[in-house]
Amino acid sequence: MNLEDYKKTFSEDDAVGWLEIDKEFDRLYPSQEPKHFAPAISYMLGGDNPLDGVSYYESKSQEDHFHFITYGFSELYYNEEKADGEYSKWGFELTFRLKPFEADNGNPSWAVALLQNIAKYVFNSGNWFEKFHYMPANGPLRLNTDTDITALVFVTDPEIEKKQTPHGEVSFLQIVGITSAEYEHIKENPESVEELVNKLREKNPLLITDLNRKD
Repeated sequence: MNLEDYKKTFSEDDAVGWLEIDKEFDRLYPSQEPKHFAPAISYMLGGDNPLDGVSYYESKSQEDHFHFITYGFSELYYNEEKADGEYSKWGFELTFRLKPFEADNGNPSWAVALLQNIAKYVFNSGNWFEKFHYMPANGPLRLNTDTDITALVFVTDPEIEKKQTPHGEVSFLQIVGITSAEYEHIKENPESVEELVNKLREKNPLLITDLNRKD
């Protein structure tokens, strides 16, 4: 979308990029109102959390799980300087699918903190993520939890394709929890990440993270 069309289509009050994200989740979860977490002080005003928000929906695809989406890795608000870019800011937003965990009592707020921590890494380091990247969680994915899920791989969200927005391309990268043994294997054999992901998909097509998984 060129600048002229951008200015005709949107006003300075429009959350242009945010609405593009919402379109995808409205398609997946029509009529569902997500739970939304926003930092008390925005990053632009000196807050600690780079993401402007994280929402999650209750999905019944494959099995009941929570489906998270971030707001802030891409350009969210009206910005004429960002119109018709190649990539929208970092060029992605993160998603996460989580099987309900008993200790959460239906409130998986730790996952919001996890996503904000990943954002801090990206914003502070300038390093971004792409499909089949991986990283350690430096401990259990859910802090103070007896789980063997201690690392993450990044994949394309199975239900959301990358899209061209008025600010440029946005991919929807899903983080997937993996075990310590799986992480050690791909660390020693980086070319095997796709093979691991394909193996996980055999039993778990949507790559839902289960903190109780052992293998």
